[in-house]
Amino acid sequence: MAGLELLSDQGYRLDGRKATELRKVQARMGVFAQADGSAYLEQGNTKALAVVYGPHEMRGSRSRTLHDRAVINCQYSMATFSTAERKRRPHGDRKSTEMSLHLKQTFEAAVMTQLYPRSQIDIYVKILQSDGGNYSVCVNAATLAVIDAGIPMRDYVCACTVGFVDETPLADLCYAEESGGVSSLALALLPRGGQIALLQMDARLHQDHLETLIEAAMTACKGVSKVLDQVVRQHLQEVSVLTGE
Repeated sequence: MAGLELLSDQGYRLDGRKATELRKVQARMGVFAQADGSAYLEQGNTKALAVVYGPHEMRGSRSRTLHDRAVINCQYSMATFSTAERKRRPHGDRKSTEMSLHLKQTFEAAVMTQLYPRSQIDIYVKILQSDGGNYSVCVNAATLAVIDAGIPMRDYVCACTVGFVDETPLADLCYAEESGGVSSLALALLPRGGQIALLQMDARLHQDHLETLIEAAMTACKGVSKVLDQVVRQHLQEVSVLTGE
């Protein structure tokens, strides 16, 4: 029954999008002067703020120092007002810790850490408003913040959450679709080389549908990368005008 509600006979979803259509993405870079890099990104009604500090000397325990590359430290949190439910612990709970680990694994695959041995890069991401696809929106916002910090990356790392309804893959799920019992996966991609940085599934999915969903996610990620590229180019134009270059 949930499948019939999420996708109409005409092929439209709850918010009026087609199956493969992405939510509208709007973003700004350089929103905080105090940080080395920062970005604000809206993907549909999900809104995230990402801040990057570094590369800088290792802080805390020196035993964590890596002599051949930089350590990436990621911290994910949700604003207490980001959802209808008020959480007592918006960060530090199991889900936030898990999300922080996923972000760390994603950016270890994308950032050229070997250029900064014995140093640390801090990436902080906060969800200001949650409406599905939190991991994906965090990755996309953090990518812009890392670029704003001038840290070299192998490629843009873009993420998208896709689901499966009535034998049809749905790209860029909103909260209503995620909570509607849809089998879904989140995928982070380095689009030029087609390298998957992270693949996450929280529910069971039939093996026959896996390849279809991964292909849909990769196509969606490539669509997101084009939007991020436009944001970066526009930001560079604005900076060059301000600096008179």
